[in-house]
Amino acid sequence: MRIGFIGDIVGKPGRLMVKNHLKRLRQEHFLDFVIANYENASHGFGLTEKNCAELLGYGIDMMTGGNHSFDKKEILPLFDVYPLIRPLNLPQQAPGKGVYETIVSGNQVAVLNLMGYYTMPMVDNPFTAILQQIEQLKMKEIKHIIIDMHAEASSEKQALLHMLKEDVSAILGTHTHVGTDDLQIAGGCCYVTDVGLTGCRDGVIGMHQDMPIRRFLTGAGGHFDVPETCKAIFQMVVFELDDEGRCKEAKKIKIYDNMPKLITDAWKE
Repeated sequence: MRIGFIGDIVGKPGRLMVKNHLKRLRQEHFLDFVIANYENASHGFGLTEKNCAELLGYGIDMMTGGNHSFDKKEILPLFDVYPLIRPLNLPQQAPGKGVYETIVSGNQVAVLNLMGYYTMPMVDNPFTAILQQIEQLKMKEIKHIIIDMHAEASSEKQALLHMLKEDVSAILGTHTHVGTDDLQIAGGCCYVTDVGLTGCRDGVIGMHQDMPIRRFLTGAGGHFDVPETCKAIFQMVVFELDDEGRCKEAKKIKIYDNMPKLITDAWKE
């Protein structure tokens, strides 16, 4: 079973890169299932129904969220209609679910969304929450378990790897929008600290650079905007799982604008 995971899709430039490249990549890499993070997909903050349907139409099978999951209030009823999840460790009263279960190539697959502590909104302890959930999935004999760890701190993501690498298939970091160079297969678990954004690569975390620079110079806040036009990047991790849910192969795919793809193989223990 071969799975693709796209990190934070940021605004229209990110959606356009998915449109331009994903269907071809699904064919070239024989992908059975594609996951993407939606929380910045609609002008950088949240997700609208229009953009949700658009992204699913480009070849994404389901989507995970993060701290901006609820920024567009129209998303609240969408959790009952579309294959969307939000962080598992949000309060139980929050709309939506933190786990998505499906069948891929005859295997039971669970995709989980988890949010870290550092600089994030109020959430329950991600480490105790995930242990509880993994135990429930194991009782259902689900072996193919994929986690989107949406966190600012690299230490939280790395700690999660060492805590769960024998029990889950993949831990893919999102949120910082900056791809890290540590794709690896550890104990049969595919791991990268951050997949990196799909969207504008010539600004600041996918946004126009003016407001972030002003904020750093003056301390005055303001609204971050996604540029209408920019130099763009597409970033995706592709990994292969065996029947026991163990990762056998993983690679990072990067495409700058419409240039040929760049592929980096995962380091294996």
